[in-house]
Amino acid sequence: MDKKLLQSQLEELQTQLAFQDDTVQALQQALASQQQELMLLQRQLELLKQRQDEQASALEELPGSGDSEQPPHY
Repeated sequence: MDKKLLQSQLEELQTQLAFQDDTVQALQQALASQQQELMLLQRQLELLKQRQDEQASALEELPGSGDSEQPPHY
């Protein structure tokens, strides 16, 4: 192989490697961003579940909310 062909192939490989490095870096940034968003969504879900549990407990404590009570017509 002549020197020009080898040089051309080397330059092509270097270009591809640089592109792959940029792609990997972009994917890492996207993954980190998605991980942060996932953590935020998980925290929001926990807070909503806690709020729902608190509201369910509050409803159970209301007068006349017991399931064991018979309706007045019995």
